[in-house]
Amino acid sequence: MKRIFFRKKGPIVAGLVMLSLLSACGNEDDTASEETTTAWDEIQEEGSLTVATSGTLFPTSYREEGSDELTGFEVEVVRQLGERLELEIEFTELGFDEMLTSVQTGQVDLAANDIEITEDRAENFIFSTPFKYSYGTAIVRSEDLSGIETLEDLEGKKAAGASTSVYMETAREYGAEEVVYDNATNETYLRDVAIGRTDVILNDYYLQTLAIAAFPELDITIHPNLKYSPSEVGVVMNKDNEELAENVNIAIEEMLEDGTIAEISAEFFNGADATEQVDIEE
Repeated sequence: MKRIFFRKKGPIVAGLVMLSLLSACGNEDDTASEETTTAWDEIQEEGSLTVATSGTLFPTSYREEGSDELTGFEVEVVRQLGERLELEIEFTELGFDEMLTSVQTGQVDLAANDIEITEDRAENFIFSTPFKYSYGTAIVRSEDLSGIETLEDLEGKKAAGASTSVYMETAREYGAEEVVYDNATNETYLRDVAIGRTDVILNDYYLQTLAIAAFPELDITIHPNLKYSPSEVGVVMNKDNEELAENVNIAIEEMLEDGTIAEISAEFFNGADATEQVDIEE
């Protein structure tokens, strides 16, 4: 009886051990497979990139009057980027401050809205290769330049803009009173300066020049003497999405080399090539 018992038990035990080993191997394979799946893999599988932009920042991201079609310099750069990566582009319209939060939390894959590359932001996000270079200017009232001659004269003035923009940081640095809007249109910002509700808008040279040209009836101008803070702009990605950034950079560098972005710049910046680096005396 004992011999029969042990002969039966041996194969059963061996079989259980083999099943256990096979099961363990299967779990290891599954775990390994899960661990090698990246954000870039998921993006490719879905076939689309979700992109945060404002839809209210002329000429970077806006709608032509009477049109529902989103367009603008960075909107079209991103569309071309999608073509080169063979991905559909899905835009999500957000306020400036909310864009960076959405990138950080993974709600969107990247943000494109004239977002400058700074040391602080580079610690928390990945920026693409820069594709726009500019510098800061100030929109003021034409009649008296809003009482501003130098940046030091910003103290006590009402500066309009997005709270986390580098331009509002400059305004705060010089003692201006911060006036923040919730994803307002350019017309709202500009009209408030013209009627004295605010005093100044600090922003990018190209954006300011075209914004003023769009509303010639307003008594505002670009300050003739204020040029500061040379800037670089790229699209913004989550710090962990290194593979996405690598592929985005390959496409952007191709677009810079073959002149695609320069052509888009000329279309939206009145013939100017914003891909050329600038040198100003601060």
